[in-house]
Amino acid sequence: MTDETEFGKLAERHRHELQVHCYRMLGNFEDAEDVVQETLVRAWRARDGFTGTGFRAWLYKIATNASLDTIRRKKRQVTAAESIAEVAWLQPYPDHLLDLATPPDAEPAAMAVARETIELGFLVAIQLLPAQQRAILVLRDVLDWSAKETAELLDTTVAGVNSALQRARATLRDKVPARDEATPDTPPDVERDLLARYIDAHQRADVSQLTDIVRDDIRITMPPMPWVYDGVPALAPLMQAAFGGSHGDWLLVPTMANRLPAAANYLREPGDRVFRAFKIDVVRCAGGRIAEITTFGNELFPAFGLPPTMDPREDT
Repeated sequence: MTDETEFGKLAERHRHELQVHCYRMLGNFEDAEDVVQETLVRAWRARDGFTGTGFRAWLYKIATNASLDTIRRKKRQVTAAESIAEVAWLQPYPDHLLDLATPPDAEPAAMAVARETIELGFLVAIQLLPAQQRAILVLRDVLDWSAKETAELLDTTVAGVNSALQRARATLRDKVPARDEATPDTPPDVERDLLARYIDAHQRADVSQLTDIVRDDIRITMPPMPWVYDGVPALAPLMQAAFGGSHGDWLLVPTMANRLPAAANYLREPGDRVFRAFKIDVVRCAGGRIAEITTFGNELFPAFGLPPTMDPREDT
């Protein structure tokens, strides 16, 4: 394959799914973007070694190895997964890009696995695993590759893949605390309603309404900060600080991240004329209430298709 245009068209078909794969491996949206770009560069340079069959698998091999290189270079592995705060490099992934990576004819079972394995809790959990085990777990349990296919991709043996997969599963089973095992998934309409009520309360600085829609054991984290706030008593001071008159006014826009409801927060500071991108809150619901809020910075507003500023006067 020597034609750059032909190569680009073939590679572009797989860009979005490769980015999601790299994101699962790395837990960081920006790193995943960089690794996919590096993957395409490596693939182009190595094109003479491509045999002409299995182009997708060939790209996955390059992308997985590039992800492994990044994990090892940045030494991104944690020793505990008690909360999302353990993973300082964690970033959210926009749902509209996840949609581009989802085959239109995907089976319901595959869709369920894809959803479960893109949620923030799963991404934190697999950061416990050494790089090779992480790759094997993702390839086998998420992408449903066979042990033989995985061994070929990673240049190892089937026995080695099976052994590593057993160790990876055991690590997650032993070290990751169970969450809401008895609580069924929250229906999408309930999630949307809770997000709308959260946005309304936040914009009106209504601490009372916020406490009404969260669970008593609500958890709030703010990667890359290591802070963990547990329970309503810890929530109230945070909200009071955010809603203080000297802080400014809030404007929240609903969005979706990691198959969870989210709110993009804009802040208009005193004396400013526009609302400026401030943070993204990803909301996990359980038992008909908000169980967890993970707050990220404003770096990924462009990836979410969101403007850096908003001026409500332009809508009038």
